[in-house]
Amino acid sequence: MKKAFEIIDHTADIGIIAYGTDIEELFSNAALALFSLITEPESVEEKLHLDLEVSSEDRDSLLVEWLNELIYFFDAKHILFNRFDIESLTHNQLKATCYGEGFDPMKHKIKMGVKAATYHMLKLDKNSDGYKAQIILDI
Repeated sequence: MKKAFEIIDHTADIGIIAYGTDIEELFSNAALALFSLITEPESVEEKLHLDLEVSSEDRDSLLVEWLNELIYFFDAKHILFNRFDIESLTHNQLKATCYGEGFDPMKHKIKMGVKAATYHMLKLDKNSDGYKAQIILDI
């Protein structure tokens, strides 16, 4: 199986490189990478789902906005996610259903706090294998 993502070190921050055979899988894997930094995704059950809609001026910005929206739901609503169904994705708009559950300190171990996805060193590329994106996260 081809890897979904990898974690990269960055001074005072942390980065992820996400992969996907298509752009939808890339966005889903980037979200999974984000939550793998926050907690163990396998500890999160699919007890609730949330329909999200995000828009931005271009696809690169859309990826940053998508991750920041997910960070907001964790920070403000204390919801952890482990699965992301991208229903539609255009150049500047994303619609997705996210599955997870509320944070339970007895069940979920928080590995690190992620403040925001940034535009620093942001790259989104397509090649013959599919898509690859690098995103630096402020921790």
